[in-house]
Amino acid sequence: MVDFSLTDTERDIRDWVRNFVQRELVPLEPEVLRRERAGERGLTPDELAGLQAKAKAAGFWGVQTPEEYGGMGLSAVLTALIEIELGRTFVPFRFGGYADNILYHANEEQKQRYLLPTIAGERKSCFAITEPGAGSDARNLRTTAYRDGDEWVINGEKTFITGGIDADFTMVFAVTDRANGGVTCFLADRDMGWKSEPIEIMGERERQPAALVFDDVRVPHANILGEESKGFALAMQWIGRGRYLLPARALGGCERMVEMAVEYAKSRETFGEPIAERQAIQWMLADSAVEIEALRWLVLQAAWQVDAGMDSRHAQSIAKLYGGVRANEIVDRVLQIHGGMGYTRELPIERWYRDLRLLRIFEGTDEIQRRTIARNLLKGHASVSGVLG
Repeated sequence: MVDFSLTDTERDIRDWVRNFVQRELVPLEPEVLRRERAGERGLTPDELAGLQAKAKAAGFWGVQTPEEYGGMGLSAVLTALIEIELGRTFVPFRFGGYADNILYHANEEQKQRYLLPTIAGERKSCFAITEPGAGSDARNLRTTAYRDGDEWVINGEKTFITGGIDADFTMVFAVTDRANGGVTCFLADRDMGWKSEPIEIMGERERQPAALVFDDVRVPHANILGEESKGFALAMQWIGRGRYLLPARALGGCERMVEMAVEYAKSRETFGEPIAERQAIQWMLADSAVEIEALRWLVLQAAWQVDAGMDSRHAQSIAKLYGGVRANEIVDRVLQIHGGMGYTRELPIERWYRDLRLLRIFEGTDEIQRRTIARNLLKGHASVSGVLG
């Protein structure tokens, strides 16, 4: 028998996060919308820190951070369940106690300077690989670094770097051996000389990326993360660290929006009856419910494969592709059901509409996911029979 039920622990953690979202985050939504309409951040750094402190007091700190570093060390399935619940609000909250996965490759001295302060919330990092001419094709990097004694001199530009505006250090990838395809990852503090400029996007300021400029930036040889010329493998670990979590958060938003659409359809009347009686509306709701359910199991199966120690990349690509496409269709339907009100900034629907569009682009575009899935099938690395064989 296949058992799809949650364990008591999974249910308890899921329910705690659900209550936290409903109690602490949802009441902030009107003010967050007001601030964003005024061009301000939805949450101030102090407000975010205060919410994270409340969660930490209840034991929620470093959801996937190993217990040896003070985190919860939760499974992939539990983390996906948490992301789904957090996705049910657009308030830009994340639990504290987090550091990029590749920082765990730091040596002991680097851990003291970078990893541990980042987990503690004392430092902020960003991951810098994307360039104006090297997005999905990360092997086409143009940023270079050459050695000068005990230092490396970095020159180049990075673009669309999440967190690049606020970060005080970056994990920057530069070509150090062009002939052999060698790429190295450097830990570069902002005071070493790199600069950042914000990039205006259609999303909100919390997601605003930056362009990073390196003009003869000198970084000590001791600041190489991992091994010299083997940074590309590190980059792929970061990029593939949890694609299932992106559609997981989108799933939570879709659940919430369809619930809003159901209530609105039952209360909004045209020509003497609720629009819920219209077949066109019913079909939009039905299609959305089916797609949400399908996405739920794609996300949880990918997470289950991670926990089982399986190669989950194929399943994660499927979840990422399906989630990006379907979430955008669902938010479009919900906006349509709400009519003119859905198009205004009084409701959060148009905000979700803008935010969810990014899901089809970052951390691997739809086209890259399709390429990956097709290549796996053609080379025999995966089968349409899935894990059941």
